[in-house]
Amino acid sequence: MKALFDNLRLASNEPAPLGQRTDGYLPLEQYAALGDGRSVALSGIDGAIDWWCVPNMDSPPLFDRLLDSENGGVFSIEPDAPYTVERRYRENSNVLETIFTTAGGRAKLTESLNSGHAGRLPWAELARRIDGLDGSINFKLTMRPGRRGDTVNPYHSKIGRHTVFHVDRVLGLFIQSDDIACEWSDEGITGTIALSVGHRRTVAIVAGADEPLVAPSIDEIDARIDISDKEWRDWCKSVSYDGNDREAFLRSALTLKLLLYSPSGAIAAAATTSLPEGIGGSKNWDYRYAWVRDAGYTIEAFLAANAQAEAKAAFTWLLSQLRAHGARVCYTLDGKLVPDEKYWRMPGYRGSTPVIAGNQATDQRQHGVYGDIFETASRFVGCGNILDSVSAELLSDLADECADIWRMPDAGMWELEDEQHYTMSKISCWQALARAVELADDGQLPTTCRDRWARERDRVFEWVETYCWSETKQAFTMYPGSDMLDASVALAVRFRFDGHERLRATLTAIDRELGAGDFHYRYTGMDREEGCFLACSFWMAEAWALLGERDEARARMERLKTGLAHGHGILAEMIDPKSGVFLGNMPQGLSHLAHIMAAAVLTGEADCDQKSPTQGVHQ
Repeated sequence: MKALFDNLRLASNEPAPLGQRTDGYLPLEQYAALGDGRSVALSGIDGAIDWWCVPNMDSPPLFDRLLDSENGGVFSIEPDAPYTVERRYRENSNVLETIFTTAGGRAKLTESLNSGHAGRLPWAELARRIDGLDGSINFKLTMRPGRRGDTVNPYHSKIGRHTVFHVDRVLGLFIQSDDIACEWSDEGITGTIALSVGHRRTVAIVAGADEPLVAPSIDEIDARIDISDKEWRDWCKSVSYDGNDREAFLRSALTLKLLLYSPSGAIAAAATTSLPEGIGGSKNWDYRYAWVRDAGYTIEAFLAANAQAEAKAAFTWLLSQLRAHGARVCYTLDGKLVPDEKYWRMPGYRGSTPVIAGNQATDQRQHGVYGDIFETASRFVGCGNILDSVSAELLSDLADECADIWRMPDAGMWELEDEQHYTMSKISCWQALARAVELADDGQLPTTCRDRWARERDRVFEWVETYCWSETKQAFTMYPGSDMLDASVALAVRFRFDGHERLRATLTAIDRELGAGDFHYRYTGMDREEGCFLACSFWMAEAWALLGERDEARARMERLKTGLAHGHGILAEMIDPKSGVFLGNMPQGLSHLAHIMAAAVLTGEADCDQKSPTQGVHQ
């Protein structure tokens, strides 16, 4: 069986860009991600960095050819002759290696968003090293900042002995080995890199916004590639996982680590905006913010991987935002409310518009946030940790709030415009109140309202059992009176809502009506609008494992490995089940954390001290 994230190898005799780009766009599965705990860059298999927001993940992009193939910003290092490609991450690392082979020679490109011995650098440092391995090979170099839909015009200037480039508020240095000749213009830089066997050349960008800029030497930058690699490998040593697929588990953990915004502890849902859920469609969103749902699930995944420091930082950040803003859906990475949507006049990935910055979801009513918050708190203390009195008071207030409003309709987990009494939202309210009762019984929360929470928990349970079950469908439907199904109901098993026959029947119905080969659509009707949602298929595998069907769960995980093996280990939000093309924003945290949780459940490592799926259920 192929590994889940096998190395991608192109064996064409034609240049990879001609064979793989469509109207100037690479398939999303042919990108790998670089990161430094503050920003994420996407590097294509043809040597082009087509996406990088500087200095933060939610900053405007410096390189944005991902959304504008003709005029977008790019940093490309590509052979000037036809080539084949081998690509892999270094073992237990987010440092990336790509080997290009031409008729005349072979060279290795090593890429890193650098850190130092003390962790994240106080500036953005993108390093790209090229080593000649055999014969000789020439590369074309292009560095062209983006114009963000013609809203900014880059230019360069001389400051002291340095030539610098300016893009709106971003100030940057392009630094290269002495024997690389480059030509500068306001539009960017072009050059040629000639390599023979044993020769090394390094190029880098050092950038920041509204801050003084450090000007390191190219030798210092080159050395930090290997320092960064060591830091990643050292971090992986602390990750606990003894399953057969440790390499794949670590790749998902490393990707989640890229999405952790280290200055605050926030966790971005994804590193991109406006990548379509269907090619040519309009379901394009900005995911470069921190959702309560995604943050909560990611904290659980970090706990399952024994990444206690990351889990604590993210949980502290989440509680801080809840105190400051209340139970909102999402926040910016620095803890503000997400700005309203604005639109850039750009063609979008493969003609998919609109191209958006900002998100409207922050003001939606989503009852799922209560379950997410309390499940996170439960997992956190289940690992032997302790809630402080301020956090305990906050959680008690949120439990009271949930007990008051659970009967109201909301936008649901999928952030729909049509407010309904979504089944999964009610289950999330039950989950919040059930965990609140358990935390109070454990001495983590004050017990003043404990009995009230227990009574409301039981009322929610009876409401769902009475109104959300369909005898015709033999399943919990998406909302009462509907014949639609929702794949997210698989999470109810993890939440310990119902571990008995009704939930088994619901999983069977989800497979029957929402399954497409090895993958699943989010809910009824989405097969006409978008791809399959990767997290749903991992949730299904996890649910079957928790219900005791471990052989079935393992078989599902093996099939998912095969279906995703053509990528670099960086998962998008969705996949076209027929073509295997990735869809939606990436790297998508929800996809990776769902993989981690399913894998951890299969090895018994998902929980520190959690009950079985049939314990704690209303009887």
